[in-house]
Amino acid sequence: MNILDKIIIDKKREVILKKNIIPVSQLESSVFFNKETISLRTNLLNSSSGIIAEHKRRSPSKAAINYDFTVEEVTKGYENAGACGISVLTDGKYFGGSLDDLLLARASVNVPLLRKEFIVDEYQILEAKAHGADLILLIAAVLTRDEIKSLSEFAKSLNLEVLLEVHNLEELHKSIMPSLDLIGVNNRNLKTFEVSLDFSKDLAAHIPDDFVKVSESGISSVAAIQELKPYGYKGFLIGENFMKTDNAGAAATEFIQQLG
Repeated sequence: MNILDKIIIDKKREVILKKNIIPVSQLESSVFFNKETISLRTNLLNSSSGIIAEHKRRSPSKAAINYDFTVEEVTKGYENAGACGISVLTDGKYFGGSLDDLLLARASVNVPLLRKEFIVDEYQILEAKAHGADLILLIAAVLTRDEIKSLSEFAKSLNLEVLLEVHNLEELHKSIMPSLDLIGVNNRNLKTFEVSLDFSKDLAAHIPDDFVKVSESGISSVAAIQELKPYGYKGFLIGENFMKTDNAGAAATEFIQQLG
């Protein structure tokens, strides 16, 4: 069993437990539930940098990344840097995140927020909406085509945008459907943790132009982004590269300025 399989087993148990504690009606009564969505898709199409900056404390591949700063400090720093959107990890066991992080990010900034999570159930999409997210992530590697369809259509019914993450051509082909807004290619193989920009390059031509293309993981230089732009990528998700510094916002500012 690989790490992804373990995460999904844990996640399904977690959702069952949460459903027993917090009813859907409570999520639907959140102050954020009727908030107007801020579109990441629109931001990326109108941006020259395309940076989606990530709040991430730790990961299974690198234990601790950064526990020193508050969510507010990091997300405000990203917003001031000119990030198009912010990704917030909400998984606790493997990434050290929580839904509170999403809530605090929403209270701090006015840019699109992605709930970065292993979504396996509509309940988690309601949680995302209730905690101020503008879009959700669906991971093709852990979902069937029918699950991607039902989850993405449910998200759209709540006016949330959908970023679908793929790793290979098979996942891409099974996933393409009108209820997606953005398609992200993860440059990290979730089974081996090997990182290569070739994942994004190889899949680029197969992603229809209806979807905004996003390259995720392993992007640590301006040169990498300049390498990927000719392939049609508009979004670049960067987490570790900023979070591992003493000041994530300052690192993002410098990076975006270098992009010009």
